Amino acid sequence: MNILIIENTWMGKTKYGFFDKVLLNAFTILPTLYARKIAAITPKKHVVKVINERNSIIDFSQKYDLVNINYTTSTAQRAYEIADEFRKKGITVVLSGMHASLMPKEAKEHADSILLGWGELNWLDLIKDYEKSKIKPEYKHKKYDKNTKIPPTNIELPAFVLSGAIEATRGCPYKCDFCPESNITGGSQFYKRPVDEVIEEIKNLPQKFFTFYDTSMTIDPRYTKELFKKMIGLKKKFSCNGNADVLANDVELVKLSKKAGCTSWLIGFESFSQQTLNSVGKKTNKVDEYKKAVENIHDNNMIVVGDFMFGFDADTKDVFDETFKQINKLGIEAADFCILTPFPGTPIYDKLEKEDRIFIKDWSQYTLKNPVFKPKNMTPEELLAGVRKIYYEYYSAPKNVKRILKSIRFGFLPFLLVFQRTFAAAMSHRKLFF
Repeated sequence: MNILIIENTWMGKTKYGFFDKVLLNAFTILPTLYARKIAAITPKKHVVKVINERNSIIDFSQKYDLVNINYTTSTAQRAYEIADEFRKKGITVVLSGMHASLMPKEAKEHADSILLGWGELNWLDLIKDYEKSKIKPEYKHKKYDKNTKIPPTNIELPAFVLSGAIEATRGCPYKCDFCPESNITGGSQFYKRPVDEVIEEIKNLPQKFFTFYDTSMTIDPRYTKELFKKMIGLKKKFSCNGNADVLANDVELVKLSKKAGCTSWLIGFESFSQQTLNSVGKKTNKVDEYKKAVENIHDNNMIVVGDFMFGFDADTKDVFDETFKQINKLGIEAADFCILTPFPGTPIYDKLEKEDRIFIKDWSQYTLKNPVFKPKNMTPEELLAGVRKIYYEYYSAPKNVKRILKSIRFGFLPFLLVFQRTFAAAMSHRKLFF
């Protein structure tokens, strides 16, 4: 069987120049690893091609038996266009990914079948049914157990890639109100791959640097410590995500991460308001622990990337200036600024929908960079202006130079990462905000 798997990251009007594409491709900046996982688990008797529309042109004239399009909310419109085009040619189309799970009824209008949840184990069921000409319109999420095998993602990619990507764990039990990933079917089930399997995959990575795509490497500190201990001596460098509470209080884990090769931690701080954090179920964050978390990481010569979100009900117009002031106090090396986005299927969507505050349902606008609902204490225009302002202040040329030069003390690779993150973040904000 000839199978095409598409990782759809098309961003509508966003235009990428040649250098932009080289940077994005080289550093494996992808929204998910779903497409690679689905490809990796497909029986080897089938011919599988994986493409990303950002760096590949889809050839609709090619003959495929099965096309699987994996997409997110902001790329749904384009995913449906691709699906409809293939279906016109009589090709069976499967839709998968977060948005397909969050909006299955919508997805079914453009597909012969949809995969709910993570879309791996049920993908195997779909393939078997297809071979028997008995494909079902929907395949429900199948729970992981101790016998589940998540395969390595080392498949051939249609681009030059400097950094690899791995998952050691899957899922997040915290289910923050705004998070689409943990609120999809099965998204809150936390699954840990056997440590030795992860180690073997890391050893086989062709790249010297990679990123853990896990939601957080601090959900089960005991597991992560075991993994980090076995990584010591592999001569690999990596970045990963973590929660502020563990990084502030578990010094052993932080030290082990450095010994294992970690160069940076990404932390979803989201807000400096404890009231806001509590209201959206961000249980791992205590504002008074932020400073200690950053200090622990810096003391071990690693950098910190912070995620911040605006538009919560407790946010007033002064939240931008206050956040900027607090970020400077923390002294983190890079930051991402997002607008709260009520993705369908999340508790925050249901709340705002019930309150009749969502005024845009064009999914292409759900990029975390557009206000699609009415904030409580400011207008949508004020929300957008505030995020633009903090972006300009944080990524001003003098600030960029200062942060980049300060990062030299952490070593060459952290310095390079700060430089790359600064460029990528500035590029991303310009493309999406303006």
